[in-house]
Amino acid sequence: MGTRLRLIGIVFGLSSLVLLGRLFFWQVLKADELSQQARLQHQSGEKISAQRGSILASDGTWLVASEESWLLWANTTRLKEPQRVIANKLAPLLVEKIDDKEGLLKEAMNLEGLLSKDAQWIALKHKVTSEIKKNIEAVKIEGIGFDPEEKRLYPEASAAAQVLGFVGKDSEGSDRGYFGLEGYYDLPLSGKPGFLQRESDARGNPILSAGSKEVSAVHGIDLFTHIDKTIQLVVERELAKGIEAYGASAGTVIIMDSKDGAVLAMASSPSYDPEKYFEYGNEFFKNPAISDAFEPGSIFKPIVMAAALDAQVIKPDTKCDICDGPVKVDKYEIETWNKEYYPDSTMTDVIVHSDNVGMVFVGQKLGREKMFSYLTKFGIGMPSGIDLQGEANPGIRPDGKWNVVDLATTTFGQGIAVTPIQMIRAMAVIASGGEVMVPQIVDKIGQNGWEEDIKPEDGERVISEKAAQEITDMMVAAVKNGESKWTAAKGFKIAGKTGTAQIPVQGHYDEEKTIASFVGFAPADNPKFIMLVTLREPTSSPWGSETAAPLWFNIARQLFPYLGIQPES
Repeated sequence: MGTRLRLIGIVFGLSSLVLLGRLFFWQVLKADELSQQARLQHQSGEKISAQRGSILASDGTWLVASEESWLLWANTTRLKEPQRVIANKLAPLLVEKIDDKEGLLKEAMNLEGLLSKDAQWIALKHKVTSEIKKNIEAVKIEGIGFDPEEKRLYPEASAAAQVLGFVGKDSEGSDRGYFGLEGYYDLPLSGKPGFLQRESDARGNPILSAGSKEVSAVHGIDLFTHIDKTIQLVVERELAKGIEAYGASAGTVIIMDSKDGAVLAMASSPSYDPEKYFEYGNEFFKNPAISDAFEPGSIFKPIVMAAALDAQVIKPDTKCDICDGPVKVDKYEIETWNKEYYPDSTMTDVIVHSDNVGMVFVGQKLGREKMFSYLTKFGIGMPSGIDLQGEANPGIRPDGKWNVVDLATTTFGQGIAVTPIQMIRAMAVIASGGEVMVPQIVDKIGQNGWEEDIKPEDGERVISEKAAQEITDMMVAAVKNGESKWTAAKGFKIAGKTGTAQIPVQGHYDEEKTIASFVGFAPADNPKFIMLVTLREPTSSPWGSETAAPLWFNIARQLFPYLGIQPES
C-alpha cells in the first residue's frame, strides 16, 4: 500500500513539474508571441487607400482625374447558389453591351471559372462603377460583396496617352503608375495610405464601445502641366489626318516653348486608350517622342552650321569651293539629294538648297574635335532630362573614334541617331538665342490649395547670340526659298528646315523607306513655339518637303491666331 502511494505521489510530482514547465514555457518564453496572436484575434485592421493625385492641363482642366469605383468579390463559403447560376446573374450586369451574345457568354464563363476556384475569397471584377454596383446589390446574391477602389478617368479619352501613362497593378495587386507622368511621378501621385484598427468579438464583428485607432490617408499631389489642351487636341487631330493623307506608318509631333523648355503638346501615332490599356500590347505604351531613335537627315544641318558659325570657321557668306559636283570621302562619293550642284554656294545657299556637299565642306572646316564638342553641348548623345518615364538615349561615337566618313555623314544627319525630344531640344538652342533648356512637362505641383512651382533649369550657353541669329536668318531663307516654299504660310516670318532620311536596315540604307521631318519656330525673331514633325515611311512621297512640311504648316496656321502671332504685313 505504501509503495503504491509513493508511486502515485511520484507521478503527481512529475506531472506537476511538467505542468509548471509548460506554464513557464507558455507564460514566460512565449508570452510576447501569444499576446500578439491574441491581439490579432480580437483586433481587426484595414488599409485606407489614399486618393491618387490628378493630372491637369495648363488651364487647370483635367487630363486625368480619379473617380469612385469598386472591387467585386465573392466569399465562396457564403454562396447559396451554384457557380453557374451566380455567373449568369452577374454577367449581364457587367458587360458593356447586353446584346453582345459572344461577349456575354465569355463574361459568364470567366465568372464561373473564377467562382470554381478552391479559395475562400475571390476577386471577380476590378473598377466596377457605382451604377453597376447598385444594380448588382439589387439582385441580392448571398456571398457577393464590394470593396472601394479608385479608377482613373480620362476626360479627353486617348489624347496625350503616351505623355500621361496609365495606372495598373503591381505584383502585390496594388495600384502603380506605368510610363509617362504616371510612372515618373508615381510616388507623389500615390500619396500615403492610412490604417484603421479596431477591437472585434470572436465572430469578427466590431466592438463599438472599445473605440478604434485611425491613421488618415494622405491625398496624392496634383500635377499641373504645361500641356495646352487646345494645342494638344489640334496636334492629335492633324497628326491623324497627316498619317492618313501621306500613308505613313507612324508619326510624332512635339511643340515646345524654346524660352523655358515647356512642352505645350506631344503626340504620337499609333497610340492607345489608357483607360483600357490592358487591351493593347506593350509596344503601344512607350512614347516614340522620347523613346524612338532615328537618323534625322537634313533637319540636323542647322545644328552643324550653327556650330561652325559659332566657332568662326565660316561666315554666312563664306563660299563653298567643292560644291560644283559630288565629293569623294575615303572610298565613298557623296552627292546632293537631287543631284543638282551650285558652284561657289554661300553657307546660306547650302541651307536653302539642303546641299549635302556643302555640309561636308562645313564639317571639314569644323573638324572632328570641335564637331564632337559642339554636339555634346547641344545635348546630342545625352538624355534630355524630360520628366517622363521611359526616355531613351541612342548615344554617339566616343570622342577620338570618328573617322572622315563619320564626320562627313554627320553633317547632313546620317550615321547619327537622335530621339525626337533630343532633336527639338537641340534646335531650341537656336530659337532661344543660343541657350539649351531642359524640356519640362510639369509646371507645378499642388494639394489642397498649396502649390509649388517646378522652375525650369537655367540654360547653359551653347552658341553666341550672333551665331544663333545668323543661322536663324538662314532658316528663314530656307522656308521662303527652299524646297518646301510651296506650302509655307505666307506673310509670317518662320525659321525652318525640312529633312528626309533613309532608314538603315541590316547594315545598309533602304532607298524606298524614309523618315520625313520638318522642324521650325515662329515668329523667327521672337519665337512663341518651336515644333518638330516626323512621319515614318510615308508612301505618298518620300520627301519631307511634300509630307512633314505641309503637316507642320497645317498645325502652325491654327496656332498663329490662338497664340496671337500676327503676319509681318
